[in-house]
Amino acid sequence: MLKQYETVFIATPVLSDAQMKEAVAKYASMITAEGGEIVHQEDWGLKKLAYPIQKKTTGFYHLIEFKANPDFINTLEIQFKRDERIIRFQTVAMDKHAIAYAERRRAKMNEPKAAAEAAPVNE
Repeated sequence: MLKQYETVFIATPVLSDAQMKEAVAKYASMITAEGGEIVHQEDWGLKKLAYPIQKKTTGFYHLIEFKANPDFINTLEIQFKRDERIIRFQTVAMDKHAIAYAERRRAKMNEPKAAAEAAPVNE
């Protein structure tokens, strides 16, 4: 049975945009290759870290919400540990309340875009 998870990882700030996209694509394809399903992805961009990690003060944050087999999480985290581009990661299993919250948050994020597109442009 598939469970829903959320993983956030921080990639080193020295990556180019293309390298960051490649790293994200690697993990997304890993999830789908193992029979998982990507529910949502968010690129949070370059952010300041709360404390230096490996002498770096910023990092590229990325969130992936996905459904996968519980056995797969260990494989995913081993890949994060082996990848020198990833400086921190955290994966959490989502319960029904977390899933509902994430869905509300996504709906709220999409609201301003939908309202802006629906509103007539006054010229």
